[in-house]
Amino acid sequence: MSTAVCTHLDTIEFTELPDPILGCEECLKIGSRWVHLRMCMECGKIGCCDDSPNKHASEHAREVSHPIVRSAEPGEDWSWCYVDEVAFVLG
Repeated sequence: MSTAVCTHLDTIEFTELPDPILGCEECLKIGSRWVHLRMCMECGKIGCCDDSPNKHASEHAREVSHPIVRSAEPGEDWSWCYVDEVAFVLG
């Protein structure tokens, strides 16, 4: 992971993933597909990654100013700050 620092850590409200995760909330509504899932760490919304056709996680981050997501993929524990463009793992 990067040695750069995320300056938005105080926005984190959700750290644990929901169980079960059904998929990208917006893709499910429109019948679309996704590649990987991300969870907003401020509100818990599940969205699709930027490799997915609709890029709902980053769209959500821009629209509501929630800068941090974490991977919602099994076995992954990294997070990403869209504003600071830094990946990190919460200790």
